[in-house]
Amino acid sequence: MIDYFKGTLSYKTLNTAVVEVAGIGYSISITADTFNKLPTDGNQVKLYIIESTGMYGGVISYYGFLTREERDMFVLIKDEVPSTGAKKAMEYLDKISKSFADFKAAVMKRDVSMLSGIFGFTKKTAEKLVAALKDKIASVTVKDSAKWSNIDAGSSSSEAVAALVALGYKETDAREVVNKVANENKDFSVEQIITESLKYL
Repeated sequence: MIDYFKGTLSYKTLNTAVVEVAGIGYSISITADTFNKLPTDGNQVKLYIIESTGMYGGVISYYGFLTREERDMFVLIKDEVPSTGAKKAMEYLDKISKSFADFKAAVMKRDVSMLSGIFGFTKKTAEKLVAALKDKIASVTVKDSAKWSNIDAGSSSSEAVAALVALGYKETDAREVVNKVANENKDFSVEQIITESLKYL
């Protein structure tokens, strides 16, 4: 079983990286987020690998990740979410890459609206992810810091976010700004949070 490939990045496309290891070029499926983080062609790279064989045997496909934590999340999604193969799990992982910490927190809190608003999942998919992962995702380690998940439902901050979204702002941007304003001004009312947040939007 291959744990990782370490070699020269021959070239990359939005969904694929070709890494040369000991004279052999391996074609590895990657997410768009990984594509954006990879160096330019000719540089050294290290990708953690999952091997996948077709349903009826035959061709082996490689899926690559920049960290073991990303790989662990991919495996959890692929193995635990119903009707989710490797390709679909990669699509989910690309959305989750906005913030692994916030995704984990949203699933554990069963926060379907956050999974939809921040990560772009449909309500049906968000509900499916929560149902499948809520009791298992705690075991997956994430290293990034939460950006939005400390805004609790029913709080002044969540009301401010809802108001800003109603005004036409993206929920991602609204949550980030409200989080900043509320942390710096813990005694602000909903109206004060909104007024101050509008200065940054």
